[in-house]
Amino acid sequence: MILLRRTQDAWQWVTSWGRIVTFAPVLLSTSASIGLAASPSPAPFQPAIAGYHYQFPRDHGSHSTYRTEWWYYTGHLHAKNGRSFGFELTFFRRGVPPEDITTLPSKWSVKDLYLAHFAVTDINGKQFHFSEKFSREGLGKAGADESRLRVWIDEWRAEAATDPTGAHTLVARDETHALSLTLQPAKPLVTHGAAGISRKGKEVGQASHYYSFTRLVTNGTLTIDGESFDVTGLSWMDHEFGSGDLGADQVGWDWFSIQLEDNTELMLYRMRLKDGTSDLASSGTVVSPDGRARHLEVTDFQIESTRTWTSTESKATYPSRWRLTFPSLDLVLDVVPLLADQELRTSRSTKVSYWEGAVAVTGTKQGRPIKGQGYVELTGYVERLKM
Repeated sequence: MILLRRTQDAWQWVTSWGRIVTFAPVLLSTSASIGLAASPSPAPFQPAIAGYHYQFPRDHGSHSTYRTEWWYYTGHLHAKNGRSFGFELTFFRRGVPPEDITTLPSKWSVKDLYLAHFAVTDINGKQFHFSEKFSREGLGKAGADESRLRVWIDEWRAEAATDPTGAHTLVARDETHALSLTLQPAKPLVTHGAAGISRKGKEVGQASHYYSFTRLVTNGTLTIDGESFDVTGLSWMDHEFGSGDLGADQVGWDWFSIQLEDNTELMLYRMRLKDGTSDLASSGTVVSPDGRARHLEVTDFQIESTRTWTSTESKATYPSRWRLTFPSLDLVLDVVPLLADQELRTSRSTKVSYWEGAVAVTGTKQGRPIKGQGYVELTGYVERLKM
């Protein structure tokens, strides 16, 4: 038997024969997504460096030579009775350095840790629900294929078909909520950044390999407290892998995914510095209706917070409404949370509190009104993120 216990500043796996594997707390977000933002990777893990060439379906799978990886899904769902929901399902993999693995060779060896977050925003009911899982590779409890997209912890899973449809399947269930969804790509995937990397800082290795499916037509069922809804909607998927941590002068990030009604999508993030300004490595991507992607530098957009919300649980104050301006696109967007409290407090897995929520989008594009939807992730507001 293997037990997990918490020490003052580390977790320890305690094996049945008394050996101990110790590792620092895992601290990740999801989108979402941007976390791999970092100082150069220490050996033995591989840093994300320029010149990477993606190969699919191989790169949908796990990358064990990189320390940190996640597969991240968010979306907006609608039932026939008019109810609307947001959802998040994210899987994380965190590699354990070989020098910390003292049980090899064994099926119980802890080479990779797996974590997952599942959240539902009941927009009409004004309720937010989240749950989490934490497990390890070994004996089939959790894992990820290396040749294709298939990642799981217990009964929670995300996988993509290898046939030409490329449809994604998501399954998650806890005591009160469940989802079973099929997501069909309406556009080809896009890679973010330049030269195969998405930069998160100025140093070599302060980067990740990062791509997205920005428009996934979604169908399936969502269950809340025993009541099931047939739902349809649009989802977004991120996959990101690298080996770095936050830079010493960085505290967290703000990340946005936006799907506009004219079939345009935008992803942008700002890496926040201690003084509240944006790291110059912050960037984004705009995807045109025909699927072409254009990289956005931090100078190509502005993010202005116009309102705040304070959590009664964590006591953190988050930005809670934004104006996004893209001068070169002649685009101005107002982003508003569909529910103020969409904070996840993941005490049983990643040990981090962060805000991850469904948002509505309105604005003007080339002088004409436009609408959309999206998701926003806010990290480092409770305390600076630490790996």
